Amino acid sequence: MIWLRGWLNSSPPHLRPDASTLSPQNPSSNPPHTTLVRDAEDADIPEIQRIYAEHVLTGLASFEELPPDAAEMAKRMHDTQARNLPYLVSTHADAKGSEKIRGFAYASLFRARSAYRYTIEDSVYVAGDAIGQGHGSALLGALIDRCTALGYRQMIAVIGDTANAASIGLHSHLGFQETGSMPAVGFKFGRWVDSVRMQRALGSGSSTLPDDYKP
Repeated sequence: MIWLRGWLNSSPPHLRPDASTLSPQNPSSNPPHTTLVRDAEDADIPEIQRIYAEHVLTGLASFEELPPDAAEMAKRMHDTQARNLPYLVSTHADAKGSEKIRGFAYASLFRARSAYRYTIEDSVYVAGDAIGQGHGSALLGALIDRCTALGYRQMIAVIGDTANAASIGLHSHLGFQETGSMPAVGFKFGRWVDSVRMQRALGSGSSTLPDDYKP
């Protein structure tokens, strides 16, 4: 994804596709780093909770209004992993060489009814002071690869706010197409908020029948 990283570094911070709805905190002062994406662990929960709380309290990437505590975030992660779905974190080494979590992403069932079983939904959140460093694209790219390997055929993104150019841009550059919007379905920060739907095929998409299909 070198081409995408180059686009990230050359574009304005508010249009960088991993920026979500948060504003970057002095992104130009952040040192170069190597991004690592791995499976989330219990020890990651405090930082995952902090990143998510930041989005809940200051942005429209989530339509929650009260940040869940660490116990609830751990439960959500364990529920995802129990379904054999990916729950990932993006990290880089700090100045002392210690790993620091900069974002997280996970897949969830799009709908519970059986006919939706080959369709998955993504969620990606990046820390405010790590925006514009490629963590969003690394997380979403890894999530796409993992869900494709699991046999899913479609991935859906439900994005808060039609003005969220950053998240829309991230998904667009990783192959998603906008399929519609739902006006004023949310109310947050004293205003009505739209929701955007985007979608991309995984693997062979709808061009072939599922591998486990039996007439």
